[in-house]
Amino acid sequence: MIDTILFDLDGTLLRCSQAAFVDAYFKEIRKAFEKLGMDGALSMKAIWAGTKAMLTNDGSALNKERFWKAFAEVTRIDENMLQRAKEMSDDFYVNEFNRVKSVAEPSDVPARLIPAMIAKGYAMVLATNPLFPPAGITTRLGWIGLSPQDFILVTHYENSSFCKPNPGYYQEIFAKINKQPEQCIMVGNNVSEDMCAEALGTKAFLVTGYVENESGADTSAFPQGALADLERYLLSFPDISI
Repeated sequence: MIDTILFDLDGTLLRCSQAAFVDAYFKEIRKAFEKLGMDGALSMKAIWAGTKAMLTNDGSALNKERFWKAFAEVTRIDENMLQRAKEMSDDFYVNEFNRVKSVAEPSDVPARLIPAMIAKGYAMVLATNPLFPPAGITTRLGWIGLSPQDFILVTHYENSSFCKPNPGYYQEIFAKINKQPEQCIMVGNNVSEDMCAEALGTKAFLVTGYVENESGADTSAFPQGALADLERYLLSFPDISI
């Protein structure tokens, strides 16, 4: 029986296009690195390198370690500047990052749906691709009226050693929350990254509006719809006690 719901964030609970989000995000974080005295273009190249290092992580190190190792290799900064860059990053995600909120589409569904499902007895997991530090996820959750405390687990680059669509990402979640795949449903907008959880035995729901399906895969077999449809779908689940 399903008793746990895994939610993707960007393009799912947080309604925005990936292209618009990335463009706004890079514009702001580039300015932050430049204020630190670093070359803007080189810093962006380093962020992409760090992101690739996380996406290809094999589970032998935390994503955070992969990111900053690649970042330092590209920028060739010393330990002192690397530490300053890390401190700046922590501050950025609490402050300037909030400017990126302008690209998001307002929705009152997440702040209503999550508490409702908790009240019905379901456990909530924020299964967002762990490419950001905790503060970056906390800030984005705040844009939709939620917080990390609404979830039994929030994946981020400090507690994850895989990324979507690696099956290891989901297996790591199942191990941490002590659940079998069959007890979970994955809700997301990315066909290759989110719907792939079905291969492990987890049910899936495809949130439309900002669907990412670069391969053009057939999605007709998935329950799907807008956030309002997801709300109706999940609220139809029976009340349970965990």
